[in-house]
Amino acid sequence: MGVAIKAGDAAYSHEIAENIAPLLIAASEGKTHLVAAATTVGKNILPRAAAIMDVQPISDISGVVDADTFERPIYAGNAIATVKSSDSIKVLTVRAANFDPVAAEGGSAAISDLAGAGTVGLSAWVADELSTSDRPELTSASIVVSGGRGMGSSENFAILDTLADKLGAAVGASRAAVDAGFAPNEYQVGQTGKVVSPDLYIAAGISGAIQHLAGMKDSKCIFAINKDEEAPIFQVADFGLVADLFDAVPELETKLD
Repeated sequence: MGVAIKAGDAAYSHEIAENIAPLLIAASEGKTHLVAAATTVGKNILPRAAAIMDVQPISDISGVVDADTFERPIYAGNAIATVKSSDSIKVLTVRAANFDPVAAEGGSAAISDLAGAGTVGLSAWVADELSTSDRPELTSASIVVSGGRGMGSSENFAILDTLADKLGAAVGASRAAVDAGFAPNEYQVGQTGKVVSPDLYIAAGISGAIQHLAGMKDSKCIFAINKDEEAPIFQVADFGLVADLFDAVPELETKLD
C-alpha cells in the first residue's frame, strides 16, 4: 500500500516554488525519482529543486525506456532525444497527454503529514487573477478548436466559440493569433504556449508554423481548414478542407444542430 504525503502549512497553498522546492527535497530523501506533470506549476518548481540538489532535470518527457532512460522532444518536436541520467535521483516533468490514462482504482493509501519549513521569505503570494470558463481546460480537453491569423480579428474569433460550445471543446489559438490580439494568452498552443494532445484538433485559419505544430502534432486526429492548399498544416493533418473558414465553420455548425 502506498503513502500519500500531506503538507498543511499555508505557505504551500499558492504553489510558490521557493517554498515548495525544499519541501519536495525533504520528501524525496532516499527516493530515486521526483516527478511532476509538465505544467506551469511543475516546470516552475522542479528545476529549482533540481538545482538545489545539484542534479540535471529532464523536462517534458514523452516516453520511458527504463528507470534511468527517457524520451523527450527536441527541435520543436521534430526529433525525439533519448536521455539517460546517472544522477542518484531523477527529476522529471512529464507530458501527461503522451501517456494512456490508468484505471482509477485503489484509494486506500495511508496519509502521512509532512512538516516543512514553511515560507523561506524569498517571495510571497499577493493575488490571483483567474479567468473562468465553462469549457474544458485546454491541456486536458478531448476536443480542441483553434484559430490562427486567418481569423482576421477578435470579433471573427468568436465564431469558434460557438463551434466549441456545440462540441464541448476547448478553444486554442496560434501564437500569431495571440500576438495580433485575436485571442488571450491562455489560448496559445505551441512551443511557447501549451502542449495539447486531444482526440480531435480542429485548426481553422492556421498555416502550420513549426512552433505551432510542436504543441499539437501529437493530437489523435487533426482536421485543418485553410483556403491555402499549400499551407504546411495539411502535411500533418489527418483530414484537410481547402475552403474559406468563414464559410466552412458555420456550415459545420449547422451539421451539428
